[in-house]
Amino acid sequence: MRQYDPDLTPPWKRQRPAPEVPAEPDLVVEEVTTGFCGAVIRCEKTAQGPTVTLEDRFGKHRVFPMEPRGFLLEGRVVTLVRPRAAAPSAPQRTASGSIAVPGARARVARAGRIYVEGRHDAELVERVWGDDLRIEGVVVEYLEGVDDLPAIVDDFAPGPDARLGVLVDHLVTGSKESRIAAQVTGEHVLVLGHPYIDIWEAVKPSSVSIPAWPAVPHGQDWKKGVCRALGWPENTGAAWQRILSSVHSYKDLQPELLGRVEELIDFVTAPQG
Repeated sequence: MRQYDPDLTPPWKRQRPAPEVPAEPDLVVEEVTTGFCGAVIRCEKTAQGPTVTLEDRFGKHRVFPMEPRGFLLEGRVVTLVRPRAAAPSAPQRTASGSIAVPGARARVARAGRIYVEGRHDAELVERVWGDDLRIEGVVVEYLEGVDDLPAIVDDFAPGPDARLGVLVDHLVTGSKESRIAAQVTGEHVLVLGHPYIDIWEAVKPSSVSIPAWPAVPHGQDWKKGVCRALGWPENTGAAWQRILSSVHSYKDLQPELLGRVEELIDFVTAPQG
């Protein structure tokens, strides 16, 4: 049995569906009936259906129903529709993984401090935890080696309102570093460390695009030995910049370093009492 199209309008006279265009603010359209041209100011839901308010170049406002094929956009007939509500964005995070606080001002520096062994250590901590440290008001300073730590602790005179945290390289049982750490550790001084010979090793090899950190024979300069083994120029400053530039967040660091730094920050920012 033949099926008949209930719409008796000849196909060549039927209107094609107009494309739907979200009525975003500042979109300039022309209302087809009145010829009023203006920029979208707002959309509203009313009892009669959705409406759009347009503002012309003289600042005049007019409200129109958002009917199908009701507007011209750059000469084309369109149907305006209400813009979709933006999906809630996930909270931004700092390089350390903490929730970022947009617009937060740096806190006045605390009396407490975190000391690290060298400039490279300080730069790495700043790269990953810098935002957190500024909000907490924690200053990071660096030693030129751990041998001077006892004298530095004495001069600092740590107390309940001025705690001192120290991050030490190669802090393993029986090492010189472990003996010095035991000498200065106290109620208001916390010395923590990682097992790596140098802070370079605390960066994951995959982040630096190397298979592993090479083993350097005892007695050789470790950093220069690493450069030689990797085929890099023996310029340790340039090598460090190459390594540092590969660090974008906590995900590029070994967990043995991450936990220690977080613990030190918690220690120096803990409330008195």
